Amino acid sequence: MKGIIGKKIGMTSIFSPDGKQTSCTIIEAGPCTVTQVKTKDTDGYTALQLAYGDKNDKHSSKSEKGHFAKSSSSPKRFVKEFRDFSLEKNIGESITVDIFAEGDKVDVVGTSKGKGFQGVVKRHGFSGVGQQSHGQHDRQRAPGSIGNSSDASRVFKGMRMAGRMGGTRVKARSLKVVKIFPDKNFILVSGSVPGHNGSIVLIQK
Repeated sequence: MKGIIGKKIGMTSIFSPDGKQTSCTIIEAGPCTVTQVKTKDTDGYTALQLAYGDKNDKHSSKSEKGHFAKSSSSPKRFVKEFRDFSLEKNIGESITVDIFAEGDKVDVVGTSKGKGFQGVVKRHGFSGVGQQSHGQHDRQRAPGSIGNSSDASRVFKGMRMAGRMGGTRVKARSLKVVKIFPDKNFILVSGSVPGHNGSIVLIQK
């Protein structure tokens, strides 16, 4: 496994030589600093801890400054651990977008956009009851019956109902790496990526 921390920039389109359009998401991936190397002898498993995004010293605690000082790095905003990293890296080294190649299939993890409290039509795709008839004027987007008769006498867990939508961890699988710009630390992956523009995402392979 290998991965990197990045920031979602936005979406664009790439055209192939034959004119085929591919919708892509632009991600600014890295550079990330290796702030800790975990081994089976010391921690019971192997992993690399990567840090991304500069953080102001006055907003960092003394323990954070001491931790990043071990890797000769300034305090960072985001820290993520990647288990069983396939590349051999030492503490203090940088990981850039070069670890991926065009044509690779990657998974992108992010936090989906929060949409607040939503009804069943938006949240679960219910169609509602349809047209108004026989004095029925306020049920177009209602969920309908949710309970049982005297047999169960309760509402089962997991019933699709209105509630808070979005704001959860989502993994988009098997996205193709369309293009890489090493000089700008940009990576273009096919399709959409969870989260708003400027949100932090993890790219894994």
